[in-house]
Amino acid sequence: MEVVRRQFLAGAASTMMIDRVAAAPAGKGNRQKMADVKTYAAVAMQLAARSVERAADKAAARKQMMETIASMEPKIRSAGVFVQQYAGTPVKLAVLPEYVLTSYPGRISIPDFADIAALEVDGPEYEAMGAMAQRLGMFIAGNAYEVDRHFPGLYFQTSFVLAPSGDVVLRYRRLNSMFAPTPHDVWSKYLDLYGLDGVFPVARTEIGNLAAIASEEILYPEIARAMALRGAEVFVHSSSEIGSPIDTPKAIAKRARAQENMAYVVSANTAGIELSSLPVGSGDGNSMVVDYKGRVLAESNSRETFTAFAEIDLGALRATRRKPAMTNFLARQRLELFAAVYAGKSPQPADSLIQNNEVIIPNRDFFQRVQEESIERMIKDGVI
Repeated sequence: MEVVRRQFLAGAASTMMIDRVAAAPAGKGNRQKMADVKTYAAVAMQLAARSVERAADKAAARKQMMETIASMEPKIRSAGVFVQQYAGTPVKLAVLPEYVLTSYPGRISIPDFADIAALEVDGPEYEAMGAMAQRLGMFIAGNAYEVDRHFPGLYFQTSFVLAPSGDVVLRYRRLNSMFAPTPHDVWSKYLDLYGLDGVFPVARTEIGNLAAIASEEILYPEIARAMALRGAEVFVHSSSEIGSPIDTPKAIAKRARAQENMAYVVSANTAGIELSSLPVGSGDGNSMVVDYKGRVLAESNSRETFTAFAEIDLGALRATRRKPAMTNFLARQRLELFAAVYAGKSPQPADSLIQNNEVIIPNRDFFQRVQEESIERMIKDGVI
């Protein structure tokens, strides 16, 4: 199927999704009937990421990653105990920062980083984190780099949710990244394999309908809106970003995505990046929980902390979404108005990593060239 036709079908499908909630392909927990949910607490665990760039070899990197997983459990458990004692509400959801196990790849080549640091979907790291979720009795949301056997030599940045059963109930691959492969770069093959349910997964769970947004994707309203139109009520957002006492683009976007989609945002930032060439505090602070009206309920300062925690009131959210009102932004969407524009020429082309029907392995500079070409086309078309 041609890419253009795929894009048209994807755009057309998005206009019909407001009445449909799709589950992620991973995990049997998504298929369970959702029980009535009481108010619960969610916590954004602001923890330091540990870079693997200095690891001597693959074995050393993997050992370090498992040590990082082991170090997280007592911190999450202690945070849960404190929150329940302090606020009287049990913690049912803990969100971890972006790439907390490895930090970012830097200039390590894509196939080398895939081999050294990317998780396998059924690998020991997921097994260890699943066991942790079982022992804690919580949903654990996180973010890691991940390989896919259908795309050897590549990796995808993946946001995931583990249920208290230990199962992965949501697996979302980041769709917009500046210097790394995404499903959109192999769009025709990826869509054939996973369909739209695998591109925009929403997990129906006993703590609500969960969807993931990765890192700077919080800046792109289309991604959050697509998830909301598939039923998402709580966005889990793993990030590693510059913290600041003044509003940053991401801080503004978190509130905007929550308000315009009538959804909670639980956003966990790193507490710095250890073992990296960057100063350790370069990505630190401002983890937050935002409610469905765009109000910041809690926000962390710097360093490792659990202080961004708040109650999630799904009953109030659902009542607000089902009330006729000028402020019911989801019910007032008129998606057909925009379908033709969105189905037109995309500034960033699909399938940039497919040549002659084969997936190519890019170097780090490839993505810069793709964006330069996109800008040139937009200038030529009079868009910018």
